[in-house]
Amino acid sequence: MISRIDLRGDALTDFPSGAALRDLLPRADFDVAAALEKVRPICEDVHHRGDAALIEFAERFDGVTLERVRVPAAALTRALDGLDPAVRAALEESIRRARLVHRAQRRETHTTQVVPGGTVTEKWVPVDRVGLYAPGGRSVYPSSVIMNVVPAQEAGVPSIALASPAQAEFGGLPHPTVLAACALLGVDEVYAAGGATAVAMFAYGTESCPPANMVTGPGNIWVAAAKRYFTGKIGIDAEAGPTEIAVLADATADPAHVAADLISQAEHDPLAAAVLVTDSAELADAVERELEPQVAASKHIDDRIVPALKGEQSAIVLVDGVEEGLKVVDAYGAEHLEIQTADAAAVADRVRNAGAVFIGPWAPVSLGDYAAGSNHVLPTGGCACHSSGLSVQSFLRGIHIVDYTRDALAEVAHHVVTLAEAEDLPAHGAAIKARFDWKVPEGK
Repeated sequence: MISRIDLRGDALTDFPSGAALRDLLPRADFDVAAALEKVRPICEDVHHRGDAALIEFAERFDGVTLERVRVPAAALTRALDGLDPAVRAALEESIRRARLVHRAQRRETHTTQVVPGGTVTEKWVPVDRVGLYAPGGRSVYPSSVIMNVVPAQEAGVPSIALASPAQAEFGGLPHPTVLAACALLGVDEVYAAGGATAVAMFAYGTESCPPANMVTGPGNIWVAAAKRYFTGKIGIDAEAGPTEIAVLADATADPAHVAADLISQAEHDPLAAAVLVTDSAELADAVERELEPQVAASKHIDDRIVPALKGEQSAIVLVDGVEEGLKVVDAYGAEHLEIQTADAAAVADRVRNAGAVFIGPWAPVSLGDYAAGSNHVLPTGGCACHSSGLSVQSFLRGIHIVDYTRDALAEVAHHVVTLAEAEDLPAHGAAIKARFDWKVPEGK
């Protein structure tokens, strides 16, 4: 059901660099560049025809006929009123925990006195408006509403809009649980738009939706391609690819736990990646034995779980020890990384590349998806080696404010002039000289 890659012996010695090792590891084929050419005309049609294009694409892609793209306020209220009380309680607890974590990420204005009379202040300013995306399609993701909205709110973003695909089953509205989550969070600007059309709506603006400065949220390849298309025009969080889990485990791990966690990620999508890295062949065998009955007892077997586990993006990777396993998972840079080893906290502390790390048997990825307080909008496709997950910081801009007196400028003026001349930019130096009866100070 799942393939094996054997990196024991000299295999890691032969591939010492991160990039070369990464090429040996499984990864889904996710060609954003090819998708980009298909989303380009869609995005430009939204640019030129606005809401009319969104309505036409909703009919073509989602099979619904919309009267308008913006979701009426009454639909949000109705969705919250009809929400199962247990689901509401779970969403409220998820929101509470996410707020605790993200509120602690707020940045404070800080002033540094560089010299007497010379200060640099860094202040943090939220973007003016964000467009957030909650996927539809195979599943419903009210949790993604929380993971996008809470950090934007805690950052102080004054204008927040959210888009989610229109659903034929619900009369052309997004899924009612998504709408209820918006209502719980106080987000009343919601649009029935999906995929690249939603990103284009936020980037260009339409008759009903003002343009946004930034778009965040997970999505399929069309969302990722549209984000790439608009990079430079709007800010984005990341080009999210298929979801992925890596589990670094030794012989102390419970094979039933490991198998369950691999399956939990595989049920997202047939391209979802499930990777086990272990130095225990016995654990690998036991996990494979566990997969069979656990998969058989699951729901989305043939359309998601089995294709994901059998796909080229999933594998059991055998290594000589935990030390080598750390080398492998750092090269892989997983979206979600579980550490199920002896002294898991110490091992986790040494991880350098991961979107989020889950320590030990009682912190599975599913906890992070819903109720750990952490954010589940995380870098995929190895991007964790250079990018972070969504946070309050994602929605803030640091602005430096420079305040110098005449004396403070005079004290450093000769250095500025010297560097300007060294870069052959004499007008830069002249801008300093114009403020003084210029001469090089004694001894300078």
